[in-house]
Amino acid sequence: MNDSISSDLIRGHIDTIILRVLMNSDNYGYEIIKAISLISNGLYELKEPSLYTSLKRLEKGNLIQSYWGDESQGGRRKYYKITKRGKEIYSKSVADWKVARDLISQLIERGHD
Repeated sequence: MNDSISSDLIRGHIDTIILRVLMNSDNYGYEIIKAISLISNGLYELKEPSLYTSLKRLEKGNLIQSYWGDESQGGRRKYYKITKRGKEIYSKSVADWKVARDLISQLIERGHD
């Protein structure tokens, strides 16, 4: 991860980031990590413990569902798919984040002193 980006700034949004990846397609853990790295142009790498903690939390909240894939490419993989509720929460989280982003910019950027 880029040293100038604090993981603390991203930590509170990991669930939303994972939901965003699952909006595209069902996926398994390693592929979710790869997708996040790709989307961030390599600037952010989600660690496995954080991923699986978040996946458990999302599944417990009925925002995602897991299922076992077939064994066509080696061992069976546990896939995750976003639920209807997960899509609704994702949309709300993005809207909330945009409001917070604008407010934080207003509060910390100079220009209207």
